[in-house]
Formats: sequence, structure tokens, C-alpha cells
Amino acid sequence: MAIELLSPTQLDDMRPAGRFVAEVLTTLAETADVGVDLIELDALAHRMIKDRGAESCYIDYAPSFGRGPFGKVLCTSVNDAVLHGLPHKYRLRDGDLVSFDFAVSVDGWVCDSALSVVVGTPRDEDLRLIEATEVALARAIEVARPGNKIGDISATIGETAREYGYSVNTQFGGHGVGRTMHGDPHISNDGTAGRGFPLKPGLVIAIEPWLLAATDEIRMDDDGWTIRSADGSRGAHSEHTIAITDGDPIVMTARG
Repeated sequence: MAIELLSPTQLDDMRPAGRFVAEVLTTLAETADVGVDLIELDALAHRMIKDRGAESCYIDYAPSFGRGPFGKVLCTSVNDAVLHGLPHKYRLRDGDLVSFDFAVSVDGWVCDSALSVVVGTPRDEDLRLIEATEVALARAIEVARPGNKIGDISATIGETAREYGYSVNTQFGGHGVGRTMHGDPHISNDGTAGRGFPLKPGLVIAIEPWLLAATDEIRMDDDGWTIRSADGSRGAHSEHTIAITDGDPIVMTARG
């Protein structure tokens, strides 16, 4: 697959998609509470998509690793689930760690983002796990500049994870974004600095550190989508769509 570099005008055209993704995730994080059902949260995201005239990237998504089509507009991964959580009838409980992953197309441009929150009473170890993904993401964005390479992003994420005491799974990671949700280049959550595709102005990528508290091994749920830790330990996930520029990277999905 060819890697497309977008013009400044095209990057401006992508911004509404990023703002909308950020708005939806902020609303979901504020709405998630003890007693709220995952199906209700998916329905909320669905209504917001309809009201905006956007198009879900998930509902018809049927990749080789899933049992598609996905059928929902939102990924909701709870506790030991960390990626691709298929919304189902489940009411959030006090202390649950939930990750939301959301991608849509607005006027033909896609943005993708994820965040993790704890509902009710948080455990310190869960907050630390979430913090590790957020710090890894922030540091990775900081090195996303011309002159560096994809490996610099990957190495930064891996180094941050190990600094916090977590191991890293590299089966799923970041990716190119543009007219479609997933494109080249692939961005592993661990790697070697100075290697890989060179970062150039106009490159748009989703960077998404995700970590498990006590393992780097995963298993697939019976639903064919939801990915969980192999040992039942909890997971967290943070993601932003960013654009490389001549200067600071643009965080398309910045919240607040």
C-alpha cells in the first residue's frame, strides 16, 4: 500500500474529523459511570455519528483478524479486555477500567483515537497503568518530527512501558490514517530508534500505546473480536491521530 503525504490544505480538511472524534470520546468518558450499560454507550456514539452526518469506520469493518462485520460503532474494552472490545449487555461496576476506541470518517477524512478511564472508585494500579499509556503517547508524539523515523516512535513507547515496569505486546499497534482507517506505515509499540520509514511532513498516523498490567500475552474472546490479557490482568489504551509537519506535530484528535 502506498503511503500518502497530505498537503496543508488536506490536513486542514481532516481537522473536523479529529474534532468530532475528540468530542465523542470526551462525551463517552463523562457518561461512563457505575450502572451504565456498554450498549447504551455504543448507542450514544451512534446517535452522535448520525447527528453529525459522519460515517462509522467500525460497523462494517471485517478484517482478517476479526469475526466481521463488527456491527457496532464503538470499541468498549473492560478490565482484562484491552482492544477491539465488542459492546454487549454489561453494566459498568464500581472500579471498572474501560477503554474506548473510536474512529469515523467526516467528509471523507478519517481520524481514530482511544482513551481509558476508571468508573467509580479507582485503584492506584489502574491509574498508573493508564498513566503509562498516556505518557508513552505524549512522548511518542514529541518525537514525531521530520528527521526521525517510525522506529523512534516505537522505541519511545517501548522504553516508556519498561520504565513503568510493563512488558510490551507488538501484535497490534499504530498505523497510517487518511481516507481509510488503517493504512501503512505500521507503528509497533516497541522497536529500534533510527530505523523504519522516515517521518515526513504530510504523513498522518495513529499512535496507540496499549499495555497489560502483568503480561504481554493476549487471547481472543469467543465473540471473535475482544482481545484480553492471557492472565486476566487489566489493560489500558491511549491513542491519537497526528500529522507530521515542518514543526510541531498536529494532534488531530486533541481533547480539551
